[in-house]
Amino acid sequence: MKADTSHNAHPGRPSFKEAFLFWVKLGFISFGGPAGQIGIMHEFVVDQKRWISDSKFLHALNYCMLLPGPEAQQLATYIGWLLHGVRGGLVAGIFFVLPSVFILLGLSIIYVTYGNVPWVSALFDGLKPAVVAIVLLALIKIGQKSLKSGLHYTVALLSFIAIFFFKVPFPYIILTTIALALLIQWMKPHYFQNNKASADNVSNEDGFYLNSGSQTAETSFSWQLIVRRSVIAVLLWVVPFILFYLSTQNFAFWRTLSMFFTKAALVTFGGAYAVLPYVAQVTVEKLGWLSRLQMIDGLALGETTPGPLVMVLAFVGFMAGYNEYGGSLAMGALGLLTTTFYTFLPCFLFILVGAPVVERTQENARVKVVLGIVTAAVVGVVLNLTVYFGMAVVFTDTDPQNAVNWFSLGWILVSFVAMYRFKVGMITWILISALAGLAQHLVVSNMF
Repeated sequence: MKADTSHNAHPGRPSFKEAFLFWVKLGFISFGGPAGQIGIMHEFVVDQKRWISDSKFLHALNYCMLLPGPEAQQLATYIGWLLHGVRGGLVAGIFFVLPSVFILLGLSIIYVTYGNVPWVSALFDGLKPAVVAIVLLALIKIGQKSLKSGLHYTVALLSFIAIFFFKVPFPYIILTTIALALLIQWMKPHYFQNNKASADNVSNEDGFYLNSGSQTAETSFSWQLIVRRSVIAVLLWVVPFILFYLSTQNFAFWRTLSMFFTKAALVTFGGAYAVLPYVAQVTVEKLGWLSRLQMIDGLALGETTPGPLVMVLAFVGFMAGYNEYGGSLAMGALGLLTTTFYTFLPCFLFILVGAPVVERTQENARVKVVLGIVTAAVVGVVLNLTVYFGMAVVFTDTDPQNAVNWFSLGWILVSFVAMYRFKVGMITWILISALAGLAQHLVVSNMF
């Protein structure tokens, strides 16, 4: 069979305007979680435009998967940086998030303003069990990819036991898992070795603007550059603290919020589903910024917006500011924007500082092993999230033993079958679930 040579001509560098328009568009159409978002990027920048080669794309993706934070947003930042330097990375990363920030802000305002209206509340009664099913599907998907050996299953189980029964904070689980992986590598160096399948299966890299052999001014390594960008990131991190200190009487609240979401941003290995139990553990149980059911409502809102699911943290920030200031929408909005800033600032730092280092390296087998074991621990954490949300939705807070919500339990099962067995799209099913909650409310109202 003849190879397709239609793409062999070496494309030139895309104009900044062309790339800019793509990143803006991506911010509005990036539904479907990281897998869907990464798929859209690959289709456009590799298959259609041939801006970067497949091996270059995968190399960037592998690095982004090692980092805490939303890998799809960081991948967009990385590709933007490869194409147009710092301004390209900033535009790609910012516009990946910006549309969802304003959409989520609008939905949050509607939620707190009309959330207690019976029919609006009924919509969320349908959404909550659907969200539990979505998390369960995420658990299965992550588990199928991550649990490859008895060791992985053991780590996942221990991770679940640690967080569910002993309330061990998520960052400690990740750090312990990394230490365990390094220890096993040191004691049993041959344990993880496997036959290397046909080295990189790279077909023809000539027909791309950037490929595995490309070197640009931006990808060259410089300690001076890294130090300068790190200093700028630290200054940007400090500026809101100064503004809050000078302009608010409740500086303690804003300091707590900023510090907490900075810490959350640094431990979001495995995506939003992995970090949500930690966020819930602190913001619901300790700080009282919102309730468990409000956290699930926030996840439902996050699922319906484009952009990374970790934007759910911005909803938590909104509720924190809103409740702290006695129902102030303005303070809720400020809480959401502050949370977004501190959640995504580290993402830009990791790419704009770390990517030049990564460009000098090839894939590291040891790092891959550590990532594999960390991902196994994340499976246990996501299982905890599934149980945590499931119990909150199926049982009432007052009397869990006698107050089973049979509609919620049934709709979790229906939702799971619809999305897993019949492959109904997530956004479609969220709309169906909202209508099911409304229908159930109308039926119950007419009966009584």
